[in-house]
Amino acid sequence: MTSEVQENQKVLSSLRVALVHDWLTGMRGGEKCLEVFCEIFPQADLFTLLHVKGSVSPTIEKHRIRTTWAQHLPGVEKKYRHYLPFFPLAVRSIDLKGYDLVLSSSHCVAKGCRVYPPTLHISYVFTPIRYVWDMYDIYFGKDSSVGGLVKMIIPAVAAGLRRWDVWSNKGVDYFLADSENVRRRIQKYYQREAEVIPVPVDTSLFDLTFQPQDYYLIVTALAPYKRIDLAVRAFNRNKKPLVVVGTGPLMASLQKESGKNISWLGWQPAENLKKLYGECRALIFPGEEDAGITPLEAQASGRPVVAFGRGGALETVVPLEEYLDGRKDFFSGTFFQEQTETALMEAVERLEQHAHLLNPSKIRNHALQFDREVFKERIIQSISEKIRNSN
Repeated sequence: MTSEVQENQKVLSSLRVALVHDWLTGMRGGEKCLEVFCEIFPQADLFTLLHVKGSVSPTIEKHRIRTTWAQHLPGVEKKYRHYLPFFPLAVRSIDLKGYDLVLSSSHCVAKGCRVYPPTLHISYVFTPIRYVWDMYDIYFGKDSSVGGLVKMIIPAVAAGLRRWDVWSNKGVDYFLADSENVRRRIQKYYQREAEVIPVPVDTSLFDLTFQPQDYYLIVTALAPYKRIDLAVRAFNRNKKPLVVVGTGPLMASLQKESGKNISWLGWQPAENLKKLYGECRALIFPGEEDAGITPLEAQASGRPVVAFGRGGALETVVPLEEYLDGRKDFFSGTFFQEQTETALMEAVERLEQHAHLLNPSKIRNHALQFDREVFKERIIQSISEKIRNSN
């Protein structure tokens, strides 16, 4: 950490800071960013709609965590997404009077918290509300699992949430985006500019000490937009070994659909995950993500990625084509352009045909530019500049 960054952190440590996060129910990509915010602001109060105790890292858990009345809704710990229509009211109920800085980290409603002048509100956005904008059809469209009365009322609810999402952005002084992909969506939906600070990966947790084995890997929450159903069908057809790490609402149905070549491990501790990344032939990334930390974790292990060619993966994976035409001196994956089983299988075959050209050291070096410490320094620098500009 440079002397300038250290000086900026000292200034930030003198502020009364509130962190606002949608919910604390597990350590996914958003929580890994929040963990860095907690390290930058160890004195901050942490506000969230609801908190499943023990579900996030000790760094987050040791903060003074304050929840809203949403914490007490029936069954909310497992079915919190069912209460989505109530979350704008819940986040607006958070009392943020008296703080110098509010830093919200938002993929749902956190950026809509009520902030009072002269408090500065900076929002790090993973996506505008995923469920009612770009991912609406996946969660609530004709092919979704939602039915009955819910399917009848959801269009009106979604329309109301979109209006609220646009309206509430006026309470944000500065936007930070986790990718160029999200920056474009912030501009599209909110008509606001955002500074891009890419998501962090803790590269120290991964290395090049393992030798690839004969399996492909998925590491994800088993939610609809992740499109693990597509990967299951593709690997049912090509019969290649696939290992899935993660849990979620679709786990039971996906397991029923999968063949014997697909293994389901649930969530795994860090040491197991390090080995799984290091020994896989490649990470399979079949959904459209806003940014995506797992492709960077795979690349930090020197392993390539087979990804759907949209969203944040385009910003973190170096495609085979750029190597073959001489634009890059290495590649870290292949893309497929349609979310079909055939397109995914062809991308896997294309990677296998060129696997002998992979350079694990260069792949890892590419991932290092997204390292956690780089992210921390950029966040400190950005917030410090915005505080100076507001004075």
